[in-house]
Amino acid sequence: MSLSPNRANFTTAWAPAKVNLYLHVGPPGPGGLHPVDSLVMFADTRAADRISARAAPQLSLKVEGPGAKQLKNAPNNLTLAAGMALRDACERGGLGAALVLHKELPIAGGVGGGSSDAAAALHVLNEMWGIEFGEAALERLAIQLGSDVPACVRLRPLVMRGTGERLIDVAAPDMPAVLVNPGITLETRRVFGRFDQLGANRAFREVDPPWGHDLESFTAALANYRNDLQAAAVALCPEIERALATIRAEPGCLLARMSGSGPTCFGIFADDAAAEAAARRIAEKKRKYWVRPTLFRGASAQSNT
Repeated sequence: MSLSPNRANFTTAWAPAKVNLYLHVGPPGPGGLHPVDSLVMFADTRAADRISARAAPQLSLKVEGPGAKQLKNAPNNLTLAAGMALRDACERGGLGAALVLHKELPIAGGVGGGSSDAAAALHVLNEMWGIEFGEAALERLAIQLGSDVPACVRLRPLVMRGTGERLIDVAAPDMPAVLVNPGITLETRRVFGRFDQLGANRAFREVDPPWGHDLESFTAALANYRNDLQAAAVALCPEIERALATIRAEPGCLLARMSGSGPTCFGIFADDAAAEAAARRIAEKKRKYWVRPTLFRGASAQSNT
């Protein structure tokens, strides 16, 4: 997580899109939760929200940017919940901060926007309040906020397992990409409900993540994996299939797939120029779509958790 202390008592952090390059889902277990096995990577700052914090007597949140209107009446904003959870965890109830969330990512879009916002808030406030929790402590705290939040705290290529609490760092190359949302929200709960109706993946098992020493070989390996929620999401939102077809038709597209529970889709491209050109053409053809060129940021494998 890159923090920017712009001036005294003022800190900002990016909250990038979280993209599921593959997502294998098992049948629901106790409590109705589905086990998952998913490779996750994060976009660069061209596809990201931004969290800022300033010292203040009370903990508060202001939302601005293109997505502010949709979040206006949200009863439980994860960004504010993250601040409250961190304050409770360090047992310093008098801490305050004026948080500002600049919302760019699609809401209910399958790219973990709310989770990434919460993780960024944890990092920002941990720094500003001088709490000095390490990454492992922040990840443990993040579990109570949502299944995607621990991964967003770590913010590097990883495999998510269990219900999101088991994270394994993986090696992955930088991947030029385009994110495309067809201008539609899709609730995760509805997608999982349709997935169960269609017949849950009874053959679910955890698998080794793909490996490749360069973009082309890694993407070729990735093609052998899948997003188990894609069929359910397309059944609820047929525009997803049209978005995928639009991405696949672009020159230089190596792979197109839906992220998470949708409806946001991604295309991996041969190079940055191809991704940027594709994003321009798709945005011109599909005026209602949210389209961003980006880079899924790679890394060599670090430690296992």
